[in-house]
Amino acid sequence: MIQIQDTVVSEELLKRKFVCNLNACKGACCVEGDAGAPLDEDELEKIENVFEVVKPYLPQKNIEALEQDLYTIDGDGEYVTQLVNDAECAFVFFDEKGITKCSIEQAYLDGKTDFKKPISCHLFPVRLNKYKTFIAVNYAYWNICDDACDLGEELGVKTYEFLKEPLIRKFGQDWFDELKLVDEHL
Repeated sequence: MIQIQDTVVSEELLKRKFVCNLNACKGACCVEGDAGAPLDEDELEKIENVFEVVKPYLPQKNIEALEQDLYTIDGDGEYVTQLVNDAECAFVFFDEKGITKCSIEQAYLDGKTDFKKPISCHLFPVRLNKYKTFIAVNYAYWNICDDACDLGEELGVKTYEFLKEPLIRKFGQDWFDELKLVDEHL
């Protein structure tokens, strides 16, 4: 583990290679699992504010689910996105190739909102665990990402390099620069 500011970072971010391969996995991380994507408390209002903007991207069944609840609380007492049929994130739609797309991110890319998507989604496969005095920054292995690991190996891209934008979004440029410096000296 590596300490950077008020975080403890798993060395897996520096060792493991990773590049999302949506053509292989079809965005399985958005449709598999036992709960929705984790949400920070400051994202709840953003989710509420963006709902009307993302509706046009969504299938009717997702809109109906979101009209019931935009988010819920999981078994650990944490806020998470709503699911449809206990499977896919309710903010997901499928493109013509059957690949999951995030309606929030699509609205962002289309210039309709300044909220890109929940930070937990942006950071995946990294998961954050908050403790009293620090945040643990961990690589969360999931076999549905094996193709992403293979592509990362092929391209020689470390997980933290692939996640540069969301890591900076969450922790700032100085934090990322410090992580990169640690990697260069390992």
